[in-house]
Amino acid sequence: MERPFRILGLQQIAVGGTDKSRLRRLWIDTLGLTLTGNYKSENENVDEDIAVTGKGAAKVEVDLMQPIDPDKRPKVHDPALNHVGLWVDDLKTAVEWLEQQGVRFTPGGIRKGAAGFDVCFIHPKGNEQNPIGGEGVLIELVQAPEDVIAELG
Repeated sequence: MERPFRILGLQQIAVGGTDKSRLRRLWIDTLGLTLTGNYKSENENVDEDIAVTGKGAAKVEVDLMQPIDPDKRPKVHDPALNHVGLWVDDLKTAVEWLEQQGVRFTPGGIRKGAAGFDVCFIHPKGNEQNPIGGEGVLIELVQAPEDVIAELG
């Protein structure tokens, strides 16, 4: 089956916990990733620190996510591996093609993500109308910028 887009590599992983300081202790203080930013959204119930490892197109983001309110949804800390982000060379084409294949996406469509790239999420579970999901894993498709496409493509 010929795809009209390419997955270029891992863009990010997002891990969640009820106490972001414990995540920072492991990922930043102990493992040595670099803290590069913070993103907070009441609507998405998330307060996240953005850490990175690697350089250039091989740079991978590790989002350390804590819920603003642990009793509200989305529960960014449950499961602890919240989502995996993949670079894609043509997000709009990928979403259109994947929808035709029966992939289920989360509500919200393509939108600007925390790191400033256009993103869209494959739902962790398929349903009757769209039977293909992430089999328990939320998958973020991230529009790769030109330099990443050039280096990884």
